[in-house]
Amino acid sequence: MTPAVQTAKRSGIKFSLHEYEHAPDSSSYGFSYGTEAAEKLGVSSAQVFKTLVVSIGDKLLAVAVLPVSAMLNTKKFARALGVKKAQMADPPVVERSTGYVLGGVSPLGQKKQLKTLIDISATSFPGIYISAGRRGLEIELAAHDLATLTRGEFADICK
Repeated sequence: MTPAVQTAKRSGIKFSLHEYEHAPDSSSYGFSYGTEAAEKLGVSSAQVFKTLVVSIGDKLLAVAVLPVSAMLNTKKFARALGVKKAQMADPPVVERSTGYVLGGVSPLGQKKQLKTLIDISATSFPGIYISAGRRGLEIELAAHDLATLTRGEFADICK
């Protein structure tokens, strides 16, 4: 059981787990783990959300949760956090700070709670899918429950 699943279970929220066979060679999905998840689960890529770790200053990190079908707008992200600049964190930094491997980074159960922004589009679905902490495993939950568990806020952060 991953830290993300443990966090969801301990919280008492309503959620469901969805497992699929992850293809180690995801080149047919353009190396997008989220696109692979959406296709294999048979749901819209607008409803499957990826977790990105963003550098927002000298050794400061934050988390962006957005649809796999969208791209992060770093200017909107920085503005929503009240910082000057935001850029994608380096992969080794992401893995060290979250405790997860790329393609399996979950906004839940990270080693250290980071400031989290969830794209506002998440509120248009009764449930969204996020990584459960490993490739091939997704958690479906209400966007507001995700915001509560991550102490996250909703913002317009996509291009």
